[in-house]
Amino acid sequence: MKIRAYVLVFPCFLIAGLIAAQAPIQPKKDPPKDRYETRQIHDPNGIGKFYMGREIAHVMGWQGAGWLERPEREREEAVSKLMPSLEIKAGDVVADLGAGSGHHTVRLAKLVGAKGKVHAVDIQKEMIFMLGNRLKKEKIANVTLIHNTEKDPKLPAEAIDMILMVDVYHELSYPYEVMVELVKSLKPGGRLVFVEFRLEDKKVPILDVHRMSIAQVKKEMTPHAEMRHQKTLNHLPWQHVIVFEKVAQKKP
Repeated sequence: MKIRAYVLVFPCFLIAGLIAAQAPIQPKKDPPKDRYETRQIHDPNGIGKFYMGREIAHVMGWQGAGWLERPEREREEAVSKLMPSLEIKAGDVVADLGAGSGHHTVRLAKLVGAKGKVHAVDIQKEMIFMLGNRLKKEKIANVTLIHNTEKDPKLPAEAIDMILMVDVYHELSYPYEVMVELVKSLKPGGRLVFVEFRLEDKKVPILDVHRMSIAQVKKEMTPHAEMRHQKTLNHLPWQHVIVFEKVAQKKP
């Protein structure tokens, strides 16, 4: 049983009250603003949630997996040109964020080779299931499947040489939180690659909320000081390839 020292404490309250009465009143600080904005009037193809002025798009459901494997994808996106430009080396550890049906995953697996590894990440368990079946069928053994959450890609810390996001980033419900985790997962010198349909080119036949400009991608990377824009490639028919590199932190 605790015994309270009322005789000693009571005078202390009196003294504190006198000091507080003489001290100037401190203005209350405004609470930090939410980094996301919700708007009632918005693009019907978006979720009504905005980040740095950009509306976030709806996630393409697993029912659209067939579109990811459409025969004309090579003509429209030139995946055969994208892969060499990623400069992946045998033995690299890479991640395919938003792997979907594995269109890029299986190609990455070949590039990293038997000594390398691919983390195939997707938020839809149906996509993970389909990709798992594909890997078994094609006898690909160097891919790890990861069922992520809206805020956490669940990648190991400082273990990844390159993270590839093909037509994915603009659909992330929490882009800031996901990017914080992605930066943690990269090795020093590791690269983050955005492949996004060009918003600047109105000839690209993709809905506006599913496209991004180079300027917007750079803007949304400004909170992440560890990442430096390395280069932007425009060699694909419809998409930008925007590459950021994790800069090694200087030791004190």
